[in-house]
This record gives sequence, structure tokens and C-alpha cells, in this order.
Amino acid sequence: MSNDINPTITRIAEIIINELKLEDVTPETFDADLDLVDEVGIDSMDLATIALVLRDEYGIRIDEDDYPKLTTVRIIADYINTKLNSGEEE
Repeated sequence: MSNDINPTITRIAEIIINELKLEDVTPETFDADLDLVDEVGIDSMDLATIALVLRDEYGIRIDEDDYPKLTTVRIIADYINTKLNSGEEE
């Protein structure tokens, strides 16, 4: 696993918390393995918004076909790091 995964997880958690206006949770206490749809309650519009913010933040392309796979913060972090490491930018 990449050394930069933890900062990525923290930043993704920050983005999700800010975008969804979640209360009583911090990036440090956000469980990276929570299912965002089933356990957090993110709907497809929320996921699309988060994907756009992540695209702008990291300068990567996130295919709409990939949205259903992006179910946890850890999976999103792995996805972003894979894109960044492969040089697959927007």
C-alpha cells in the first residue's frame, strides 16, 4: 500500500464531511471502510457531487461508470492513487 494513502483518506473524508455537512464526525474519526451508500446514506447525486470535487482536487478523470464501485473512502483513495500513479489525469 502506498505511503500517501492516509493523507488521501483524510482529505477524502474531509471532502465528504464538508459536502454532506456531516456533524459530529471529523476526518480522523471517519471510518474509511464505512459503505457510503448503505451506512452513510449517500445518494447518486451526492456521489456525483463528491466525484466532481475529487476530480477538481486531484486533477483526475472519474468515469461515471466507476461511481458504483466507489463505495468506501478507502476504495476511493485507492482509485485516486491508482489514477495518479498511472499518470491518468484529466
